[in-house]
Amino acid sequence: MRIIVGADHAGFPLKGRVVGALREWGHTVEDVGTHSTDPVDFPDITRRVCEPVRAGDADRGVLVCGTGIGACMAANKIPGIRAALCHDVYSAHQSVEHDDANVLCLGAQIVGDQLALDLLKTYLAARMSDEEQFHRRVAKLADLERRAARELRAAE
Repeated sequence: MRIIVGADHAGFPLKGRVVGALREWGHTVEDVGTHSTDPVDFPDITRRVCEPVRAGDADRGVLVCGTGIGACMAANKIPGIRAALCHDVYSAHQSVEHDDANVLCLGAQIVGDQLALDLLKTYLAARMSDEEQFHRRVAKLADLERRAARELRAAE
């Protein structure tokens, strides 16, 4: 799987463990930063992770920030991105199986290294359910995005 990984300064220490594990598990990984604990704005990193996922140039994305909340909020502003903030294994697989999440957000200050790797492994192993109800709901998410975009254009 081709995976794009990024973190802000608060997520930087955990990002190294995530990137290392992904490579060890045989995935192709692109690390889009940050590469230090110097302050950086999470929306900038979020864009670097989400654009290749949105364009189909990556299978999934992983964002790491302090709590995961800011990265998740920013990612879900990008059309075509369905980001999930996960602190437990159940949510990590359910977000993909029922909601077709394509970006996993982790809170470095919330989950430790081992739980983060368990969440990552679970998220990557999960597949979207074949059940019609879940596909219908994901299509409705895309419809919400299209409607919001139309409303914004009309308001300009």
